[in-house]
Order: sequence, then structure tokens, then C-alpha cells
Amino acid sequence: MLETRTFIGIDVSKGNLDIASAVLPKVWRVGNDPSGLASLWRRVGKIKAPHLVCEATGGYTRLLVREAGKRNIPISRINPRQVRDFARASGRLAKTDAIDAATILRFAEVMQPAASPPPDQAQTRLTDLVRRRRQLVDMLAMEKQRGAGDEEEIIGSVRQHIEYLTTSVRDMDRLIAEQIGSQQDLAHRAELLSSIPGIGVIAASTFVAELPELGRVGKKQIAALVGVAPMNQDSGLKRGQAHISGGRLSVRCTLYMATLSAIRCNPPIRDFYKRLRDDGKPPKVAIVAAMRKLIIVANFILQSGKPWTLLA
Repeated sequence: MLETRTFIGIDVSKGNLDIASAVLPKVWRVGNDPSGLASLWRRVGKIKAPHLVCEATGGYTRLLVREAGKRNIPISRINPRQVRDFARASGRLAKTDAIDAATILRFAEVMQPAASPPPDQAQTRLTDLVRRRRQLVDMLAMEKQRGAGDEEEIIGSVRQHIEYLTTSVRDMDRLIAEQIGSQQDLAHRAELLSSIPGIGVIAASTFVAELPELGRVGKKQIAALVGVAPMNQDSGLKRGQAHISGGRLSVRCTLYMATLSAIRCNPPIRDFYKRLRDDGKPPKVAIVAAMRKLIIVANFILQSGKPWTLLA
């Protein structure tokens, strides 16, 4: 007989963890730091069969997930959209309301989510490197656009900083390549993705790092994870225009740039885009549709295990 789990809903933010459970008298808050987690583990240690549940919100959950794994405490990382849809269906949430710990707890008690697999350390390091590279690229772009005025000291400082950031980006590219090359699975996935015209080394690295589900889920789910799945805006008898929403912004931005490249050099994507434009679709709508097609193609390539050249 399976042991009854005691779910603990945790609303994670940059600075805090809000915690709710049926065995706790009220929602309580601790810091999202080692000291706050120490307080959480002391409380959790007194609870029978604890099972933590939080939204999958990227870096903010990393410390919680890692420390829970060290203590063999099961934790489920839930897609925020699932929790929000559940809350709306239950009449507990308006469109603009924020998800809280009590809502996450209620979702867990009803849906009984399975524990998420522990994070892969190689994958985690690659994700950190890719995100750091993006930060450096953003800083470099800002510095290049900065007006230095006429002061030689300021001009020299800006130029020096640009050189430093440029070198740092190159160093990060090297570390990313080394990290991918050190893991057979990561290297194989990156190689398959890079075989698709339009997806370069940086895009492939980003997809491998920040979209590990690629090639492991269906085409509808992968489109939703990236945020390029059309969402109906219907209400009663009214049928609104479908829009994209949600998804992983960094992956979607990378996919956008890859799609612009694919429209130029990938015949199936180019022809698909051209057909939509010839049918009167606005450029933005056609590009989003091409983005969806490209990520579905990438998903299929990884599922098949065969590069583009063998499937084209």
C-alpha cells in the first residue's frame, strides 16, 4: 500500500519562499537562501512523508530543488499554466490574480503530481553557461549603444569595457562548447540540431540547455513550452483571434532569430513562410507560424535521431 503523501505547496520568488500545507496552521514565509531553507527543513523534518510542490520558475527554484534532492525529499516542479488553469476551473482565480502557495497546495492535493526527476548536473551547468553568455551579450549590446560623449577618458573606458565583454563572450563560447563536448548525449543533440539549416551553434546550444524536453514530448507540447502554440481567446459565443502566450522567453527569442535565418536558407521553412504571406497573412503571423514549424521540425529530428541531411 502506498504511503499517503503530505503535500507542501511552495510559492517561489527571488527573495522568499511562501509555504502552505494542510498540517501547518497558516502560510509562512522564509528566505530563498540557505538560512531560510534550514528553517524549512527543520519544519519539514517533523512532517510525515513530505512532498514539496512548486512552479517551474527557472533559476529561483534551483537552490530549493538541489537541497531537497540532497535530503531525498520528493519535489514536483509544475508548469505554471497547469496551476493557473486548475485554479480558474475551480473558481479560485481571476485572470489577473497571482498564484500563491495555497493554490499550489490545492492543485497538488487534487492532481497528485509525481515527483520530478532530479536535475542533471551536466545539463544544469550548461544552462548556467548559456544564460551567462546571454547576459554578457546583452551588456555588450548596451555598451555599444552607449553615448560616450567627447571625453577621451570616457571613450577609452567604454572601448575597454567593450573589449573585455567581447573577450568574455568568446570565453563563454569556449566553455559552452567544452561542456557540450564532454557529454555524449548533449553533443549528439547539439549536432542533430545544428544539421537543420537556420539553427546555428548558439541556437543549438540554447535549445539543448534551456529546452531539455525537445525531442521528448509531442509537437503540441513543445510548441506550448516555447510559447508559439496559438491560444484561443473565446468567451461564450464569441470567437476571438488566437494569440501566442507564455512559454520560455529566452528560447522563443532564440527561435525567432533562427527562424529569420531559416526563412533565408531552409527551403521548406522559406516556402511555408512565402505561402502564408501569399495568402495574405501579416508578416508577424507568418513568422510565428514558421517558428512553430521550425521547432516542431527540431523536435522530430531529435526524436528520429537522424540529421536533417538524411531526412530532407
